[in-house]
Amino acid sequence: MSRYVARSVRRRSFGGDPSGYDRGRPPYPRAVYDLLERRCGLGPGCATFEVGPGTGIATRELLRRGADPLVAVEADPRMARFLVSRLGPERRRLHLVLAPFESAVLPEGVFDLGAAATSFHWTGERRGIRKVARLLRPGGWWAMWWSRHGDVDRPSAFHRALQPLYRRRPAPGRAEGRRRRGRPRGEDRRSELLRTSGLFSAVERRVFRVPLTLRTEEVVALWSSFSDVRTRPVGEQRRFLSELARIADEQFGGTVRFDNLVTVYLARRTPP
Repeated sequence: MSRYVARSVRRRSFGGDPSGYDRGRPPYPRAVYDLLERRCGLGPGCATFEVGPGTGIATRELLRRGADPLVAVEADPRMARFLVSRLGPERRRLHLVLAPFESAVLPEGVFDLGAAATSFHWTGERRGIRKVARLLRPGGWWAMWWSRHGDVDRPSAFHRALQPLYRRRPAPGRAEGRRRRGRPRGEDRRSELLRTSGLFSAVERRVFRVPLTLRTEEVVALWSSFSDVRTRPVGEQRRFLSELARIADEQFGGTVRFDNLVTVYLARRTPP
């Protein structure tokens, strides 16, 4: 039986090793930011806020593409310190707000773009969407996206090989993208939430499929960044990662391949 860990605990777990998290997570594909430029006006002078930037995987690219100013709302001071340490001269365009998004105080009705990269599920999404709408100017855009490391509908040979490990010890990623019978998938629910809020128009969902090829140490680094791994007792965490590495080495010769699915949701703020 899986062990329940409170969402607040899982949310704080990433700050214990920001560099490991940053090293383990693959970057988002260029196509995501190209889409933000084409559809949402990302570019020089685009006033932007980001929810839950973490170590800055998306933040760095938003700045590179011209977001100015960029207001990053981060709840964990450890992640925030790492984020700032990774920025060069572009740091001057970043304004860091150290608070959960739910309680952060931000100017309303002034932003051209809001973004959240694999982070918005840590907020109460229905309430969070209403706050997002208040921050955007009429006609401004909201973009949120998630990476799913593996396709639940088309599992890779590597993910199939992990199933015995999952059965012995419920593990992260098994429920990722899974749905209970009779309930919509998370991505369908999120699109519907935006459409029925009365706050947004032009709701759009895009999925980018990115093939990944990872060495054993990269697989371990990625799985080590999952909250369900990070919140395990240390001994159990080590045993799980050791078994993961053994499967990658013995069954796949130290190189595994699977698809990274990045689902992007766009919506335009309607006039209040």
